[in-house]
Amino acid sequence: MQERNSQTGARCGPANGRGDYAKVVRRIKEWGQELGFASIGIASADVSAAAPWLLRWLALGRHGEMDYMAKHASLRAEPRELLPGALSVISARLPYWPDAADAEQVLADSELAYVSRYALGRDYHKTVRQRLQKLAERIRLEVTALAPTDEGFACRVFSDSAPVMETDFACRSGIAWRGKHTLSLVRSGSWHFLGEIYTTLPLPPDVPIADHCGDCRRCLDACPTGAIVAPYEVDARLCISYLTIELHGAIPQALRPLIGNRIYGCDDCQLCCPWNRFTQLGDPDFAVRHGLDATPLAVLFAWTEEQFNTRLAGSPIRRIGHQRWLRNIAVALGNADSSPAVVAALTTRLDDPSALVREHVAWALARHAVKNE
Repeated sequence: MQERNSQTGARCGPANGRGDYAKVVRRIKEWGQELGFASIGIASADVSAAAPWLLRWLALGRHGEMDYMAKHASLRAEPRELLPGALSVISARLPYWPDAADAEQVLADSELAYVSRYALGRDYHKTVRQRLQKLAERIRLEVTALAPTDEGFACRVFSDSAPVMETDFACRSGIAWRGKHTLSLVRSGSWHFLGEIYTTLPLPPDVPIADHCGDCRRCLDACPTGAIVAPYEVDARLCISYLTIELHGAIPQALRPLIGNRIYGCDDCQLCCPWNRFTQLGDPDFAVRHGLDATPLAVLFAWTEEQFNTRLAGSPIRRIGHQRWLRNIAVALGNADSSPAVVAALTTRLDDPSALVREHVAWALARHAVKNE
């Protein structure tokens, strides 16, 4: 039997309908729990019902400069282009809420940097992918035992690493519902990562769970920039997570004051969610590193590029690069309460080699000049 890497769509077991696939699903869920996943569900690979929503969102330009969303829309809307013959999707949920400084207190202190809770520890891509690969290997062994003479089935592992409609799969597999902020949500909150295994196995799908948001609209009202333009609809161009992570150029001046001290991502729509009152600590892999849960902005602004790369190795933050890191902190310093220390920190970057950084530093210093008049 030929065997190849599951992440690349490798052959890894039999694909015909023989064997007790209901039993396989039960075992998959047991193994998923052993690997630390909070829940595992099964959905069909058919996303035809969700594809029109994606195309409408793109047509409205709400993806901003995330050109890859439009470029790979066909792959997102047709899973079989990512894995030929895909029939089922195994969806997994891994909680990450860390033991960190109180988020609301950090947001209220303008001299501290707020980093989205998901990014305080290890890069989730690696953790989720590695565990899903272990799960895929166990599935291969189980299915091979059921039908050892069959030709292999194909499987492919994803962790926010390809154009996959992961929230749709999570909802249809019964492991979450879609909140009005568009994030996946369960009764214990939304602080979790999702991952998927595409497979050609004809696994029996799970039943979706009901939406439990009701009439609540706290996430819409809490969004600092009004990015949640309607229930279940987000305009990324207004979203602070997009502005501080995905946007490569200058942050629009009108939005800068609304960013506050958020230097990487934004959690406001989750912090206000009533379901997140029931959140428990997540996986230890996502424990806080380098005190990023409550570090003064001026301290982070002083990091050299070498320090940035070294200290954030293995962190999702590292992918934005030192220049955008400084851009974001400059905006936050511009929004901070004015003090000699804040102005002095900004002044150190007036002649930064990056025109992007210099422009945001100049804006921030101008803000303080007005505040001190």
